[in-house]
Amino acid sequence: MNAEGGRISAVETAPSLPDGAGIAVRGVEHAYGELRTIERIDLAVEPHGVVGLVGPSGCGKSTLLELICGLRDPLAGAIEISGVGDSPGRLARCAYMPQRDLLLPWYSALDNAALALRNQGARKGRARERAAALFERFGLAGFEATAPAELSGGMRQRVAFLRTLLAGKPVLALDEPFAALDAITRAEMQGWLAAALRADPRTVVLVTHDVEEALYLSDRVAVLSARPARIVAELRAPEPRAPDRDGAVTDPDFVAVREEAMRALREGMR
Repeated sequence: MNAEGGRISAVETAPSLPDGAGIAVRGVEHAYGELRTIERIDLAVEPHGVVGLVGPSGCGKSTLLELICGLRDPLAGAIEISGVGDSPGRLARCAYMPQRDLLLPWYSALDNAALALRNQGARKGRARERAAALFERFGLAGFEATAPAELSGGMRQRVAFLRTLLAGKPVLALDEPFAALDAITRAEMQGWLAAALRADPRTVVLVTHDVEEALYLSDRVAVLSARPARIVAELRAPEPRAPDRDGAVTDPDFVAVREEAMRALREGMR
């Protein structure tokens, strides 16, 4: 298929990026002792691009995300973010959002969101002021003083995502951010996140088990094989997409690419 949706040529996916131009993963391998988890992965993410990683459970998606962020070192190969290849340098450029929201139960929603700024040395009042200015835009107005235990799952994820954005890093690493939510809330959060990224573009790597979610939120989706993970297909999400989620995921072109991704997943598990 062409660039309007479907498989992408090797030329389009070659991870040869100039300094300062996003993320480049070249020939990366990883293992936990004798257990090989990742086998020679090449991947490129353009500035403000969104790439989704999908694959079987336990295939190494989260490990690859941690490698990109500098939380782990590869066994072989190289990873660069904005031309920087060392682990501390990559970590300094990434904001990592794990599957669990990890909100502090003794902090209010506002203080949880402001924590990213406090960790960077901002004074408490200034950090709370900057975070509060975004609460309405993130659908959290009126919940500033609310404890995490009193928030719905979707609202907790919004607070966690706001905290991630406030870290001010150019790269967002999202590891199954909506996995714990029910189907209806998850669909609502997907639409919300798509709008949030349009308003505040970042370079994003998204790990998810949900092919539809990956295609809806991403520009491109890399399909990983069973462990040791390798990329068995790379697909581009159809464009233009309908402005609403339901319209986007039911579009015939979208459905066709989703089915191709599912076939690649099945092939990668053999």
